[in-house]
Formats: sequence, C-alpha cells, structure tokens
Amino acid sequence: MEFRAFMVNMIQSELEDVVGRENVSVNEADKLTYGVDYFWVARMWADKGKKPPAPDFIVRPGSAEEVSKILKIANYYKIPVQTWGGGSGSQGSALPMAGGILLDVKRMNRLISLDEKAMTITAETGMIFQTLEWHANAKGLSIMHIPSCLTCGTVGGALAHRGIGILSTKYGKIDDQCLSMEVVLPNGDIINTLPVPKHAAGPDLNQIFIGSEGTLGVMTKASFRLVKLPEARRFRAFLFKDFVTGIEACKEIVQTVKPSIVRLFDEAETVSIIKKVLGFDKRGAFMNMAVEGNARITAIEEEIAMEICAKYGAMDLGAEYGEKWFENRITFFYPGHIMNNPQMFGTMDTISTYDNVERIYWAMKHAVEDNFPNVRFIAHCSHWYDWGTMIYDRFIMDEPPEDPEEAIRLHNQIWNAGVRAAMQNGGVINDHHGVGLKLSRLMKEQYGPAMQVFNGLKKSLDPNGIMNPYKLGL
Repeated sequence: MEFRAFMVNMIQSELEDVVGRENVSVNEADKLTYGVDYFWVARMWADKGKKPPAPDFIVRPGSAEEVSKILKIANYYKIPVQTWGGGSGSQGSALPMAGGILLDVKRMNRLISLDEKAMTITAETGMIFQTLEWHANAKGLSIMHIPSCLTCGTVGGALAHRGIGILSTKYGKIDDQCLSMEVVLPNGDIINTLPVPKHAAGPDLNQIFIGSEGTLGVMTKASFRLVKLPEARRFRAFLFKDFVTGIEACKEIVQTVKPSIVRLFDEAETVSIIKKVLGFDKRGAFMNMAVEGNARITAIEEEIAMEICAKYGAMDLGAEYGEKWFENRITFFYPGHIMNNPQMFGTMDTISTYDNVERIYWAMKHAVEDNFPNVRFIAHCSHWYDWGTMIYDRFIMDEPPEDPEEAIRLHNQIWNAGVRAAMQNGGVINDHHGVGLKLSRLMKEQYGPAMQVFNGLKKSLDPNGIMNPYKLGL
C-alpha cells in the first residue's frame, strides 16, 4: 500500500500518541542504523555504498501495552512490523525488508522479579542478556545461557531464534531454560503462556513462539529457571589425530558424564583460528572440555573423561589451553580474530543424530570446496546431546566479487550447496542462528508438506501478514 500526501504524517501522529514523540523517528540517519545487522549480505551491501533496507517508522515502545496499541495501528493500516533487539543476528531476521514499522524494544529492559525460592528470574525482552545474567550472578545464581553475543544480544533475540550458549551440553538451549512468556499477538491481544513448560494441558505454547523470529507476535516478558553458580569449573584440552576420532570420543564422553563444554575443532580450524587466538601450533583436532558443579563430582567426571580420551589416543594438553579458550571465548569474534569484510563468510550450522554427523561433515565440505574455488571450509562441534551433535561449519572466501549483486548471487549459491548437502544427509537447515532472510527460501525444502502447519499458524494469528515479512519461509 502506498500512502499519499499527508497520510504518513497522520500515521506518525498515531504512533507518537502511543509512545511519545521522542520515541518515534523518521530520521533518515536513524533509518540507516536499522538496515544492517550481522548478516553478511547486509554488511557487504552497506560497505559497497548501497542503500540498505529501511523502515518508514522507528518506534520504541516502553511496555507490552504500548506494543499492543502499535500492532493494532499496524493491522488497521496493514503496515509491516519488524522487531529489533540488539541487532546482533547473523541471518537478517530483523531487517525491515518491507519497510513499515520497526519496533526497537530496548526501552523494555526492566527486571520484573528474581525469586530465590522459586529459582526463577523474569525480565522484559529488551534487556541485554548479560545484564540479566549479572542480576542473577549478584545472588550467586545463573541462567547458564552464555552465547558469544551475550554482551550485545537481547533476551527477546535469544528466544526469537532459539539461541544457545557455550554451556549447553549440560544446561540446554534457551528453550530448555525458558519457563514462560508474555506475548503480544499480531492483533494486539496480550497473552501469557502457562507458568511451567512441562505439563499435559495441551501443547506447550512457548514452543510456538520460541524460534518464530517475530513472525507470530512480539515476546515482551520471559521467565527463566536459575541454578547455583558452580562450586568448581575444571577445564581440560586434548588433541585427537583427526576430527572423526574426536567425534567418537566426545560421543562417549557425553553418554557417560555431563560436561558443560565440549568443543571439538576439525583440523582446518585447529591450524587457523585456534592457532591464531590460543597460540596452539600442532596438527590434529583440538578439543576443549569443561566439567562443573560440585567439586568432588567434577573431579570424578574429569577423570572419567580423561580415560575416555586416552582410549582414543588423544594427547592430554592439560588445563592451560582450556582455561585460555574460556578467557578468550568472545575474543574469537572480535575483529582481527574472526572472518570480516571484505571477506565473504558464513556459518552453516546444522545438527543431526550421531549416525549422520561424519557423513554430513564430509558432504558439506566437498559441496563447498569442490564447487567453489578459493573457498575454505572449517568446522567444529560445540553443542552435544545424548542423541547427537551440531556442526558449526563455516565457509570463507578471501576475495569475493567486487560487484555487490554478483557477490550476493555467489553467496547464495554457496549457501544452497552447503545447506542442501546437510539436508540430503540427515541434517537440518540450522541449529541455533535461525533462518531469517538468509535461509527462508529453503524452509519448504526442509519441511515439505509439513510446512502447512507453519502456514496455518501464520494465517490464523497474522491474517494480514504484517509480522516480519519474508522471514522463516512465511
């Protein structure tokens, strides 16, 4: 819909009436800010001097009630709505591809409660997750959601793409840690999911909205479980002769004890990023492990894990490299250590049951390196379950095409080849970065006829199709 003459001003006045004039912007410089997140295409596009996608209105709500009123306005005028948290997403999920209203939720950053008896913490979803964790830490507690974007991602952002932290092998993903939520539906209704996620009162509504990337509503509050900070956290690093041997050893470890961290790097990443950040200069597959909790129990768990690694011929590197990795866990993502423009790069994380892991790894590696000259493929497995593990695989091209349109074309071809290789061998589109705009086109291939379930939810909850268009295949 194209608004004529002074109609834009009329809509702006309605939005200002809800949140205050100071919390609505149509400034062109402000709009540019929201046209780039950590999605490679968006960053490249801006670096090439191209105009990024921009919203028509930037609105900063301060409560769920204000979000409700904004969505009612958007529905009346059939204006697209995108929700923006910290802008740290890598899939382009928050980008305002259809213009319209961009909801920056960072004003909604209040701590609602911290209940030491219930062992729960509740906050608004615009809070930076590090801040939420600090509130818990002050009481000797933790949520144990420690992602690499901890200091710049919001609570809502973590929920929107079903995020994961480095301690996931022991404590689970964000959907394991979240107990309940307040959600504003596209029509403006404010709902609350049940206070606990494990029940037989129908499906768990949390799971409809977690991972929905703003396509089904706006999450405005969330409650999480808390655990005591560990009495001990013990690190150990090992070097396996190759990635495949390391996978078998790690599988046995997580089937026997419950480490918090198990990160196994293939040979290519061991001699590149691990060498660069940790100064480790040996060939093989580097693995860092941590066990934590009660000091006596962790000592036994470490001993058992060491015995398993020895059985698979691993070199014991002691605690030093493991501790150094933990200290530098965010440094890995700083400029100078991680891939960065003008390189072309992407993280094709996938996940599968154990029987498919090795096949997926080699299929993706060959799909990328055999079909695209001068593109490197590196990988590690960083989140482990009783039934399988994820592969955090990356491609890197040092000299991508100068022409931005040709660069996007090549970028999408590489993604198509790598992700389809994963799907054809038992993997899924993505483990924890989400789908967004980057992988939206592959959702129908992944789900087939089951996609009608998502489409049915979308049409029922968002009949005007205003919520985050072009994302998640919806």
